[in-house]
Order: sequence, then C-alpha cells, then structure tokens
Amino acid sequence: MDTKKSEDQVFDSVAELFSVLSTPIRLKIISAVCQGEKNVSELLAEIDTTQPNMSQHLGMLYRSGVLAKRREGTQMYYRLQSERVATLCRAVCTQVAIELDGDSPVAPADRLVPSMLR
Repeated sequence: MDTKKSEDQVFDSVAELFSVLSTPIRLKIISAVCQGEKNVSELLAEIDTTQPNMSQHLGMLYRSGVLAKRREGTQMYYRLQSERVATLCRAVCTQVAIELDGDSPVAPADRLVPSMLR
C-alpha cells in the first residue's frame, strides 16, 4: 500500500472516531466506564438522560468499536473496547480543563476534569 493511501486511511479512521466522540453524552458514557464495566442502570444513575437515549448512544459506541458488551442474565454490561479512546479523551479533557481553569479563578482544574482522568 502506498504512503498516500495509508495516510488517507489513518485520517479517515480518526475523523470517524472524532465523529463518534462529538456528542457530550457519549463522552460521559466513556468517562463512566473508564474505571470498569457498568450496566445500563448504573450508567443511567450517573448520566442524566432517558433509557431510550442511553441505549441509542450505547449502540453507536458499540457499533463503532469504542465499547464492548457482555450479557449477564437480563443485564447488558458495557466496557471500553480499547484503551486508545480513553487515552485520547484523557488528553483532550485534561487540556480543556487546564484552559478553562485559566479562564476562571473559581473552579480549579482538578474539579473540572472528568472522572475518566482521576
């Protein structure tokens, strides 16, 4: 495969991943499962949304390869499929929190950083 085609595939793959991560609720879901797998009820307890909306976003994250899932009885448990997504989210969220902290003397960066970073 030539270099140009390989480079195009990388950029296409990254653009697709950024598209999947472009919704705040999906970032919240990723943050929630960074510390370990959770079922839908546990996610709904942490994230303010409806069950149908949560299921829609979980489905998108699963189909895109960001999340993996397993069934236990009637419950479906979700976890990160790859640490690369968590690493990317940590890097971006840390930088944004630092920049927001610089704009506001009220909220220190450690309070702004999502749970995925702690």
